[in-house]
Amino acid sequence: MSTHRVVIVGGGFGGLYTAQALRKAPVEVTLIDRRNFHLFQPLLYQVATGGLSPANIASPLRALLSRQRNARVLMGEVVGFDLDRREVHVADGVVVYDSLIVAAGARHHYFNHPEWEQYAPGLKTVEDATEMRRRILYAFEAAELSSDPKAREAWLTFVVVGAGPTGVELAGAVGEVAHRTLRNDFRAIRPASARIMLLEGADRVLGAYVPSLSQKAAESLARLGVTVRTGTIVTDVTADSVTVRHGDQSEVIPTRTILWAAGVDASPLGRMLATATGAEADRSGRVVVLPDMSLPGRPEVFVIGDLASYGYQTGKPLPGLAPVAMQQGQYVADLIQRRLRGDAPRVFHYKDRGTMATIGAASAVADLGWVKLSGYPAWLAWLLVHILFLIEFENRLLVMVQWGWNYFTRNRSARLITGKAPPDCSP
Repeated sequence: MSTHRVVIVGGGFGGLYTAQALRKAPVEVTLIDRRNFHLFQPLLYQVATGGLSPANIASPLRALLSRQRNARVLMGEVVGFDLDRREVHVADGVVVYDSLIVAAGARHHYFNHPEWEQYAPGLKTVEDATEMRRRILYAFEAAELSSDPKAREAWLTFVVVGAGPTGVELAGAVGEVAHRTLRNDFRAIRPASARIMLLEGADRVLGAYVPSLSQKAAESLARLGVTVRTGTIVTDVTADSVTVRHGDQSEVIPTRTILWAAGVDASPLGRMLATATGAEADRSGRVVVLPDMSLPGRPEVFVIGDLASYGYQTGKPLPGLAPVAMQQGQYVADLIQRRLRGDAPRVFHYKDRGTMATIGAASAVADLGWVKLSGYPAWLAWLLVHILFLIEFENRLLVMVQWGWNYFTRNRSARLITGKAPPDCSP
């Protein structure tokens, strides 16, 4: 009897946790990803603001699975599926499966305005983070060089779009860079005079949190010099401005640095699978899965993580968070083993252990269900959780040392401007 072949598409939290949970199972695991590393996305904003280097939050997939004898890693781009023949098509070949788990994740979404991406980078990949870092740091350099007051003001205006956890953490970090890290580094400008704006279409920041924590987060942002504007919709983005609408009023904000943290769009593989199986896909391209994370008529095909829309537990889809993907990966691994043993399956149930967001050094908000925290206690909880979730011990050690140094010195040692400035970025 041949060994059961499990193919996993995506080396993020969902895919990696599935593979690791199958380490003692009588299966052959093949993990396919177009990158050769697992990325700890929750800390990307710290790379974007010079607090950490990319290597601090990324780990090679082969190294992570090197001791797992039943697992192999393939670096390749998945271009399609043949579900009848149980094949995954990659750019250079075909991989056959008995069980397929697709955890291809999501990217930023510009609400039918893809042309905005060139002016307002999102934050999903290492390249996104280093590009965002380049733009943030270059803005201060360009302002120092410019002799035109209006141009200087535009360079020192930073606009963050979207006040979910990513937007709040990013705006707070930019505020910290301007008010603390760069305070004594320039001669012609005062970095603390930078105008940092956080735009949100809803009526408060961190809309998924309880109102009291949203208020605490807004207060922490204000202390870092961040201006929060709620009920504000972005209607246009150009190289040197953002146009917004607040009620009936329209306003053009001159700025050379726009950072996008609003909305996500699922991997195109989701719509591909939905079409092939008759499953429903929501507006963001997430596939509506069955209670066991499988697809209609295809019990051997599973979709997990940011690519899955699972609404059976609360009546609305689970959020696109790392803990959701981790638990779904572990669940699917257990389900495959139950099937192989002939045991009764069980329905996936997400255990919500809380959510948290940090706003600069020594300030955060945390909703742990049984307790709501803000300020320094929440920040300590945030530090502990993120250190524990980092995959490799080496990364945990590096990040702890770097965070300790940053906290006591207010310095961000990874403030490197890499890549060339685009043509429209001349002072």
